[in-house]
Amino acid sequence: MLQAGSADETTSIIGAYGQWAAGLSSKELPLLSFRRDNWKNPDKWRKAARKMFAERLSMPEISGLPEVRILKSYKYDGLLIEELQWNLRYGNPAEGILLKPADATGKLPGILAFHDHAGNKYFGAKKITKTSDDQHPMMVTHQKDLYQGYAWANDIARKGYVVLAPDAFPFASRRVMLKDIPVGQRQGLSDPGPDDIEGIRAYNSWAGQHENIMAKSLFSAGTTWPGVLLAEDIKALDILCSRDDVDTRNIGCCGLSGGGMRSVFLGGFDDRIKCAIPVGFMTTWRDLVLNKATSHTWMVYVPLLPKELDFPEILGLRVPLSSLVLNNSEDPLFSLEEMKRADEMLNNIFEKAGSGSNYKCSFHPGPHKFDRSMQLEAFDWFEKCLK
Repeated sequence: MLQAGSADETTSIIGAYGQWAAGLSSKELPLLSFRRDNWKNPDKWRKAARKMFAERLSMPEISGLPEVRILKSYKYDGLLIEELQWNLRYGNPAEGILLKPADATGKLPGILAFHDHAGNKYFGAKKITKTSDDQHPMMVTHQKDLYQGYAWANDIARKGYVVLAPDAFPFASRRVMLKDIPVGQRQGLSDPGPDDIEGIRAYNSWAGQHENIMAKSLFSAGTTWPGVLLAEDIKALDILCSRDDVDTRNIGCCGLSGGGMRSVFLGGFDDRIKCAIPVGFMTTWRDLVLNKATSHTWMVYVPLLPKELDFPEILGLRVPLSSLVLNNSEDPLFSLEEMKRADEMLNNIFEKAGSGSNYKCSFHPGPHKFDRSMQLEAFDWFEKCLK
């Protein structure tokens, strides 16, 4: 039986062109797939594949370590919280929320906590943190819907980690401001304040439509949206690793949905990430061609890369380093069959490299989410890998 929303051999989201398009990159293994017989040494493969991955991303250069300002520092619910800001030399200054146990001493393992996309660009790090009892009502609802009511970044920090939750491009502090857009492109809107819930919803709707313009503009500039995202997340990693209270030998990353995608990209690209946990974002390029491109942001697409690497193989670039993939078996954003194919690909890569025990994939019941059972599995994996 076909999964709801999936394509059979006669239908696809691009009509009669689906099977032809899917066949362009799936008739044989991608050119730089470690699953090919010609690749034996994982180190040589990783070097070649990462070089090509970087070329396809065409990341903008952000040189040096950004100067970090502490906007606020305070204690809340057993945590020391710092609201940070840094300048990336283009656009608005980036902000992030750092959390660690209030009574911590010495160096602690570090975690980059990546927020989701969820069609909400007005908010960023606040989607997965809680910094006071007076939480924004939209974030209360958001955490209830996707995280079973938990601010998971706070919870993992309490277990003895320095956690940095940075705003992604273009969310929250890095969002596109309507005042900077030509009047004719604003649809009569103005930048809403935090208490203007209807205005925030209208902004998020506008920002969703604006993704087409942003993607085309970035391509025209010679870069890609995932390239910009990854470049900025690398800077966040640089900031985390520059702190005196962080054990740079033990760094992890984790996030749901868009945050899972960011965990795939950063985990596959930078070996400073000793443990990567993408949640609710693992599939194949074939799934996007035939079934699910309608469900996803422009932020995932790396032009021409499917000829060289399938999507799961981006995460596979980190072999033999520890990797946990958390999926939801009824996730409407992906086809179950393709999630399972992605798991098989990753399992084959880790087994071929002699590191099968460093990879795990779990399927949890239910729709798109990062609920408590999934959070606890992620926390246990971090404890195993980073301590």
